[in-house]
Amino acid sequence: MNLDHFVQDCIDANRESEPQAAVLEVLARAVSAPAKMLAAVGEPTRAGISVIHRSPELTIFNAAWTPRMNLMPHNHKMWANIGLYSGREDNLFWRRSPQAIEAFSAKALFAGDAAALPVDAIHSVTNPLPRFTGGIHIYGGDFFDTARSQWNPETLDEEPSDGDVIRALFESENERLGI
Repeated sequence: MNLDHFVQDCIDANRESEPQAAVLEVLARAVSAPAKMLAAVGEPTRAGISVIHRSPELTIFNAAWTPRMNLMPHNHKMWANIGLYSGREDNLFWRRSPQAIEAFSAKALFAGDAAALPVDAIHSVTNPLPRFTGGIHIYGGDFFDTARSQWNPETLDEEPSDGDVIRALFESENERLGI
C-alpha cells in the first residue's frame, strides 16, 4: 500500500461525475487488504486524527479510536466515506424529528469494510472492542474548516462542532486512558 498513490487515486476519483461513489471504490479496494493499510499507517496506539490529505475539495485522514470510545451524534455537512483496516466501528444513525433527533438505524463496520454516508447524515460512533480501531475517513470537502453540529449524548441538545472540537474529544480519550 502506497499512501501517495492512494491519495492521488482519491483525488482523481473525486473529479468523476459521481465523486463519492468513485472515491468509495478506491477506499474499498484499499481497505479490502486491511493488513496492508495497517502497515502503511501504523498500528494505532492512541486516539487521534492524522491528516493524510486536506484541500477545499477533499479531506483524507486516519482515525484511531481508543478501546470502547464513543462519539456523540454529529453531522459532517458533506459526504463521507469510511473504511476500516483494524477493529470495529458501530454507527447509530439519527434523523431530525420535531423535538430533536431520533435514532432510526445502525450499521457495524469491521476491518475490510467501507461505507458511504450522505451529506445529511447524522451518526454516533462507538468502538465496542477492548482494543484500538483504525479507519480511513474521506470527506467531500474541508472537514476541518466546516462548522457542523453535534448533539449532547444525554439531552440530545444541538451544539456547535468543528474539526477542533472533534480533535479535543479524541485527546480527552487519551487522557481518560492515561496515554
